[in-house]
Amino acid sequence: MKIFKSVSELKGHVFNIQRYSTHDGPGIRTVVFLKGCPLRCFWCQNPESQTLAPVLMFKRERCVACGRCVAACPYHANKIADGTLFLERSLCRACGTCVSCCFSEARSIQGTVMTVEEVMAVVCKDMLIYENSGGGLTVSGGDCEMQPGFTVALLQAAHAEGMNTAVEITGAFPWKTVKRITDHADYILFDLKMIDEKRHKAGTGVSNKLILENAKNLVRENRRIHFRTPLIPGFNDALEDVRAIAGFVKHELGLDPAERLELLAYNNLGEEKYERIDYAGERPRYKRQSDEYLKELKACCAAV
Repeated sequence: MKIFKSVSELKGHVFNIQRYSTHDGPGIRTVVFLKGCPLRCFWCQNPESQTLAPVLMFKRERCVACGRCVAACPYHANKIADGTLFLERSLCRACGTCVSCCFSEARSIQGTVMTVEEVMAVVCKDMLIYENSGGGLTVSGGDCEMQPGFTVALLQAAHAEGMNTAVEITGAFPWKTVKRITDHADYILFDLKMIDEKRHKAGTGVSNKLILENAKNLVRENRRIHFRTPLIPGFNDALEDVRAIAGFVKHELGLDPAERLELLAYNNLGEEKYERIDYAGERPRYKRQSDEYLKELKACCAAV
């Protein structure tokens, strides 16, 4: 494994490494999910990834209230009342002590500090698969732009192995940061959630001015880029919203939305995570769009 000594000990905040992915770039890939994101999308599928700090996930349905975590917690964050265990988040430091003593596996820590060498040791397990499928490494999040130095180091290490690289980004950073990362990526997955600035800010917490400008910059540089729009019921899945996104791709970027824009049906698999981290904000509860409506939206893109 070819990792430069100057970056071998560089550390990043990782919350998942997913092998055998076929949805995050060409071929079969390993996706490294980094923690931290500047957006606060109300539908976020990975709310545990939003901050750099580790997060304790508590699956209450598995807890048998044995009391082992109560005795073990150095911060007295776990308490039992009337046979039910309660976690006081204000006291919890996500130290992981309760995880190691929980025999029912009701607890887990999301967020691990890893070196480039440790991450690449996992990624390189599937070199033969990458070679046969045209796959490689994808760095995602959260938003990997939150950790630019670590992201670049991973991409460089992958290239040193002869591996194809990809990144999934929001583009919500200054161009200098976006370019620093994407210069080392063979393939770019770029989220486009909404064209109207006010509605984008209402749904994600940030303006989309930088996002749209960075999309233009990347296209001007003739980068291999693929745009994706997660369809959120009531937010951006109306025909006029999809038409506006497809229109931006075609008329502002000069690309064919039928080929370069992917509409992603709403995925509710992350909804249960909000309960597990005691999320204080709005918790999404939506239904996936029907296949018939998805066909209508895709036809709308092709007709722009």
